[in-house]
Amino acid sequence: MYKKFFKRYWPIILFLLVFSVVGVSLLTKAQTPEEKLPVYSPSMVSPELVEEDIQYVKKYHKINPFSMTNQNGLTVTEMDYSDKIYVADFFFTTCPNICPIMTANMIYIQEKLKEDDIMLASFSVTPEIDTVEVLKKYSLDKGVNDEKWNLMTGDRVQIYDLARKSFLVAKEDPRGGKNEMIHTENFVLVDKEKRIRGYYDGTKFEEMEKLLVDIEILKKSYEKI
Repeated sequence: MYKKFFKRYWPIILFLLVFSVVGVSLLTKAQTPEEKLPVYSPSMVSPELVEEDIQYVKKYHKINPFSMTNQNGLTVTEMDYSDKIYVADFFFTTCPNICPIMTANMIYIQEKLKEDDIMLASFSVTPEIDTVEVLKKYSLDKGVNDEKWNLMTGDRVQIYDLARKSFLVAKEDPRGGKNEMIHTENFVLVDKEKRIRGYYDGTKFEEMEKLLVDIEILKKSYEKI
């Protein structure tokens, strides 16, 4: 009796089983919250890292236009990062403490993303010392990939403004004069719309792993557009 029943109705039973499995899978997927990265504004960042006149800004913050010179003597602007995801930091070549660790970790990110179109950007906070020649030697010593990573020097005022009004990563130097700053260990993840999507401690390896995970989340968000 059972054999006749299954023989007669097995296509329907099979269909119901497949439908149930697919239905449960789709329902589970629909109920799983989509991973999204925050969009940072000045009001979300420690006030000591932000210029006073923009600390109140709660939305629509973007990286401002800039024009710098890289390690190859080429002009680099925000347009070179147009429609690109990139990671940025601020450093100087003679920094004896956190910068070597930051550079080593950025090299790690560079190697992990060597088959990807993610870009890197490092701005010198001592542009008078970090000339093109100095940056070139530094890039060769550290193994910087020129096609992916720009080490940049330029006008001190512009660099100060980028650090405190765009990327929001530098403290004012109470011992220095105007446009003097203390850079931090922060790496900044920037999306294709020039918005800040994450901050990471550039001296901690575990933060680099988090950065790589967040880059994948950000990349996937563009695949759905």
